[in-house]
Amino acid sequence: MSKNQTIHKNEKPDLVVIHANELVTLDSKFGVPRIGEQLRELAIINDGALAIKDDVITFVGSTEELLKNVQMGEETQTIDASNKLVTPGFVDPHAHIIFAGSRENELAMKLEGKTYLEILKAGGGILKTVRETRKASLETLVENGQKILDRMMRYGTTTVEAKSGYGLTTKDELKSLEAAKVLDQKHPVSIVPTFLGAHAIPPEYEGKTDEYVKLIISEMIPKVAERELAEFCDVFCEEGIFTIEQTRKILEAAQEHGLKIQIHIDEIVDTNGAKLAAELNAVQTGHLLQSNDEGLKAMAKAGVIATLLPGTPFCLMLKDYAPARKMINYGIPVALATDLNPNCWTESMQMAIVLACYNMKMFPAEALTAATLNAACALDKQNEIGSLEVGKKADIVIFESPNHHFLAYHFGVNLVSTVIKNGKIVIEK
Repeated sequence: MSKNQTIHKNEKPDLVVIHANELVTLDSKFGVPRIGEQLRELAIINDGALAIKDDVITFVGSTEELLKNVQMGEETQTIDASNKLVTPGFVDPHAHIIFAGSRENELAMKLEGKTYLEILKAGGGILKTVRETRKASLETLVENGQKILDRMMRYGTTTVEAKSGYGLTTKDELKSLEAAKVLDQKHPVSIVPTFLGAHAIPPEYEGKTDEYVKLIISEMIPKVAERELAEFCDVFCEEGIFTIEQTRKILEAAQEHGLKIQIHIDEIVDTNGAKLAAELNAVQTGHLLQSNDEGLKAMAKAGVIATLLPGTPFCLMLKDYAPARKMINYGIPVALATDLNPNCWTESMQMAIVLACYNMKMFPAEALTAATLNAACALDKQNEIGSLEVGKKADIVIFESPNHHFLAYHFGVNLVSTVIKNGKIVIEK
């Protein structure tokens, strides 16, 4: 056993997991974030074990090593993970969980051949959700968010991003971020808040996008930063929404106020968003269905994470998905997320893994890395979560699966057996 596998050697653990058929550690020594061939290196320990004290992992190794080197106490709880898969908790780095209402009627519109932008121009899409969210109280947004987080946790997510973006006024954007703050305080799932005031052009600013950009820069961002309501700022950079130059202005203002940045880019058309993300050293980008090769190579050089959202083209019934294989070959760090929102309503990172494998040709090991360690990097939380290592947070999922291949192979069901968050069992079947 290496000296790094255990801490607090004389301290009796609160909880141990033993006999994992596969303990997927995603040990950082193989790369953080993982790129290229590193994505398939899960650092698996067969017949693996780990120990937890308070909310921290204190031992990682084989079951034999744990039983030999870790002293159990009378209160130590033991979980036998025989024939099961044990992984880090899923990290969902791109999600819109703060909203009111729903848009199930748009499915029929898509079946009739309507595009996303056509639905938006007809008063649906984001703007329908904006109307509902503006009417909703803080309490309603918290209640709705709690239900979403409950489902996410049941499917193995232990950390999630929460974007604003359905208020589009200073008051309603702050309300949305306040709801995220309340949820982070009361729910086991950890929340990383993102300000997305530049999600769409509100109806009252139609034809006056530059004026709305000025409002975001002069009023929204300063108030968000002053109240410390967000860690990130995001912009929906897309044809007919926010231009490259408007996006640059917003994100540079956010950086001046201490916010980290990310961008929705090149979802519907290539706006050269990938190149902008590289120039601004964004932490992550989302979508990238249409990004050009020059931009992708610039992202690889800059180390910008590509957060892929296969649920979105699936729900939009598109033929094209983000070119994951090309990105991996270019050396771009790739993450996965649900993109949960009223247009793509899934709380399941297991679903994201399935779609990544079947529709983007990612290997199961790559998809699992993208949903854990690289996803943690996309939220700049890689030093705390995303892998099973001594000293990191004890966010762990145990699956009714013999190995990691089953996460994509056995689909359409929830394979989670147990979820441990901050060292405490929060889901147990």
